[in-house]
Amino acid sequence: MGFRYYDLRRATQSDNIDLLFPGWEKGKERVAIFSPHDDDAILGAGYLIQAVAESGGEPFVFIFCNGNGGYSVPEDKDVIVEKRRAETRAAYTEFGLGNGNIIRFEYPDYSVLPNIGWMMPWGADGSFTKTLKNLRNLGITRLVIPNRYREHIDHESVGRIGAFDGPQVGDEIMVDWGRPVRIKSFLEYAVWGDFSPEDALVSGSSVSIRANRAIKAPQAAEEKVAAALSEFRSQQRIIKGLLEARKERQCGDGFIELYIDFDPRPALCYEPYRNLISSIDAGR
Repeated sequence: MGFRYYDLRRATQSDNIDLLFPGWEKGKERVAIFSPHDDDAILGAGYLIQAVAESGGEPFVFIFCNGNGGYSVPEDKDVIVEKRRAETRAAYTEFGLGNGNIIRFEYPDYSVLPNIGWMMPWGADGSFTKTLKNLRNLGITRLVIPNRYREHIDHESVGRIGAFDGPQVGDEIMVDWGRPVRIKSFLEYAVWGDFSPEDALVSGSSVSIRANRAIKAPQAAEEKVAAALSEFRSQQRIIKGLLEARKERQCGDGFIELYIDFDPRPALCYEPYRNLISSIDAGR
C-alpha cells in the first residue's frame, strides 16, 4: 500500500517498518495488539495491523472485554455480547485475520482493573495467566498496548497489563506455561485520548508532540479501517464522534496514526548519581 514510518524525535522517515520495530525480520515476526474492547485495535492501530501484514509479519488481536456494556438500546442488553462477537469476526476479516488471530479474554466491560494479577482473592486466575500463556504459546515478538494515560479505565488497565506482563514473557519463570521468548519491542497507541507527556518531557521535546513514532497510511488503508468499523453496527451511536474525528488524521497525501515507542523495563543508571555524589564529596 505504501506506508511511511516516522521517528518524531529525530525527525526522520522511512518506508521500512524497521523504524517502528527495530531489527524487524520479515516472515518471522508475530505482533500482538492488545485491544481493551473489540473495536479499539481498529480505531487506534488499524493502519499498523495492515502494515504488519504487508511487511511480512503476522498480527494478532487480544480482546480483553466482552462488550456487555456496549448496548445503546435496552433491547440489546441480553444479546449484545453475541452480537458484538459476530461483528468482531466480520470486522477483522476486512484485515484478513482469521479466528486463530483473535484471542478473547471475555472480561466484563469496565472490569479489567480488578482482574490484574495472577491469583485473585476469590480463587480465580487473573489476567497474568491468560496473557503470559498466550503470548508465549503464540511466539509473540512485538507487543502493542493501548494508551495508559487518562483514557477509558479498561484502556489504562490493559495498557498496564501489557507493560508489565510483556517483559515477563521472556523471563525464566512459570516455564510450564510455555517456552520463554523475549518480546523485542513495545509500542503504545491511542484510541481517542492524548498520550502522557512523560516521553516528551524526558526527551526535551514540546509536550504538544507527545507521540514519538507515526505511520502515514494511504487512502486505501483508511478505507479498509472504515469498512471494518462499519461492521460494528451495534456501536455506531457510541463511536460516532470517534469516526467523525478520523477526519483530523488526514495529512497531505495520507492519514496518520501515532505511537509511543517505550522501554517497559528502563534500567537504573547510577553514573549521574555517582558523579553528583562525588562532586558533593569533593566540595566538603
